[in-house]
Amino acid sequence: MLRIAEIKDYEGAFNGLQVQNKGVITRVAAAVDASIATARLAIEAGANLLVVHHGLFWGTRQPWTGSNYELCRYLIENDLAVYSAHLPLDSHPKLGNNAQLCRALGFRTLQPFFFTKEQYLGFRTRMPITRAELSQRLLRAVRSKVAVIPGGEEICRTIGVVTGGAGSEIKLAAKEGVDTFITGEGPHWTYTLAEELHINVFYAGHYATETFGVKALAAEISRHFKIPWTFVDHPTGL
Repeated sequence: MLRIAEIKDYEGAFNGLQVQNKGVITRVAAAVDASIATARLAIEAGANLLVVHHGLFWGTRQPWTGSNYELCRYLIENDLAVYSAHLPLDSHPKLGNNAQLCRALGFRTLQPFFFTKEQYLGFRTRMPITRAELSQRLLRAVRSKVAVIPGGEEICRTIGVVTGGAGSEIKLAAKEGVDTFITGEGPHWTYTLAEELHINVFYAGHYATETFGVKALAAEISRHFKIPWTFVDHPTGL
């Protein structure tokens, strides 16, 4: 369903089953990040499968000593499997972070947006809305702080959405014709760049904007396999 064998991702990212368990799943936990903290929350919730957006592996993870050993031992001793979906979950047209955030914002007619790594990751829409109203919608959707760079017009008309850490790519967003760009976070220098490009930028939190996909995926797993799921919240504030 997520086409993990087809979707291009960052070098070193591993999508799919990262840690197996003994083979039986009775409850799913969803989290943004895989870590010892979210593993403990998953076990406390009675789960034996942890579905995450940011997995354990982004390249070589060795040696298996210290914190790596503690994490490995905890997963095995508690029979907790870990499944990760990064860009395949970002880009999914129904369950993905971008599609789900667009839905939460009331965006209806969506077009592919933000072409990178040989694919579109996000979505854009056309609708007139003030910066202030869009900011309020974002606040209600992510339930976290929203930073606004008012580089464009007060009325937003063409809005692009790419969750997570796409702030450093606002040139790409502007090149694809949006006057307003919603993402999770970005570097300090993007403030002046947004002004130069005459584009509004909304930073709604890397973590907060990427809670949507894992919730939707866990709910789909629950519906399909008739097993319960829960979201384990471990916010970073970033």
